[in-house]
Amino acid sequence: MTDDAQRAADLLREHRDSIDRLDAILVYTLGERFKHTQAVGRLKAMHGLPPSDPAREERQIARLETLASEADLDPEFAKKFLAFIIQEVIQHHRKHQQ
Repeated sequence: MTDDAQRAADLLREHRDSIDRLDAILVYTLGERFKHTQAVGRLKAMHGLPPSDPAREERQIARLETLASEADLDPEFAKKFLAFIIQEVIQHHRKHQQ
């Protein structure tokens, strides 16, 4: 293997190692987030509150779009990602109300 090819292979491995660490962070972060949203769902169910809060969801989406722009992440992707998470959370909240 040439020196250039070896450097490229080393860089590729480093990038992939970083991606693997970041994937683990994402999974554990989502797990922690869902623990909190499930607690919110139980509280809402106990107090007869609706499973969704459209005003808060709009604020969160706007906030995430700003954060995405600051992080050089496509705001539309971030918006779709948060919308997916919100839908999952609402489903969990509805389960608590049954």
